[in-house]
Amino acid sequence: MHSWYYYFACLRLLATSDLNRLVMDYLVIEGYKTAAEEFSKEAGLEAPVDFDSIENRMNIREALQRGDVGDAITRMNDLNPEILDTNPSLYFRLQQQKLIEFIRQGKISDALHFAQEELAPRGEESPEFLAELERTMALLAFESSPLMPSSVSELLSPAQRMKTAAAVNAAILESLSQGKEAKLVGLLRLLCWGEAMLEEKADLPKLDLNDGTFGERGSR
Repeated sequence: MHSWYYYFACLRLLATSDLNRLVMDYLVIEGYKTAAEEFSKEAGLEAPVDFDSIENRMNIREALQRGDVGDAITRMNDLNPEILDTNPSLYFRLQQQKLIEFIRQGKISDALHFAQEELAPRGEESPEFLAELERTMALLAFESSPLMPSSVSELLSPAQRMKTAAAVNAAILESLSQGKEAKLVGLLRLLCWGEAMLEEKADLPKLDLNDGTFGERGSR
């Protein structure tokens, strides 16, 4: 048991500069512009990106989360038109989201016209696009019916907007040569995976992610 405490104590020997970079990476990836600016000054870190680019990403994400796909696309093209020009899958996803917003607002005529003019031609190019178009159009077939499959009704959930926003955010980060996910999140996921694997073989103190402490486990 003591060996585990020794191991985790060794983690504290990580250089402060490395930990600071992890924190900065998280603030930048997640879009906390003000916090990133302040932390950069306090920790004496050089900004990994132009902080204005963080604000641009957040404006795009907020536009998608409120359902304003047109504004998001305009802002993306202003930021870097190549993002959508070189990523047909992402562009289709945005157009699909725009169709969903038409349906959400009850603009059925606009939805049908948009689907026919913008999405149907793309559906002919890709079986994946066609399947997503059919799933979206099923919203019209079921409308508010309690028989609507969850795979269809979920398109109208806030989570769908967030998924689209996350995909766009990742594409923008990639265009800026940034990671798609904060390194800190990846490390925590790896820690949880390793902990789960070790639990199958031995007793060990379990990390509480709420307060960062380790608790004792009972003997097997």
